[in-house]
Amino acid sequence: MLDKKHIGSDFDEFLRAEGIADEAEAAAAKRVIAFQIEKEMQRTSMTKSELARRMDSSRSAVDRLLDPSNPSVTLVTLARAAHAVGRKLSVQLDT
Repeated sequence: MLDKKHIGSDFDEFLRAEGIADEAEAAAAKRVIAFQIEKEMQRTSMTKSELARRMDSSRSAVDRLLDPSNPSVTLVTLARAAHAVGRKLSVQLDT
């Protein structure tokens, strides 16, 4: 027999109940930004080495930036990467 205990609840509700909603949202946002930076790099044929040079950083730092499983990238690093690909990082509070 099917357990109907969780029917109707959503994933956000689950994350809040587990106390991990903020971390999950931050990780998802970082993944999206890293994806956008990578797509912009592809569009302009920019290598990771070139991005690192433009950021005045290292290739390994760029690898960490673009690694979707690495949530420990700072806003400063994301902003520098966005600037290096000709974009601007925008952060806002939502309701």
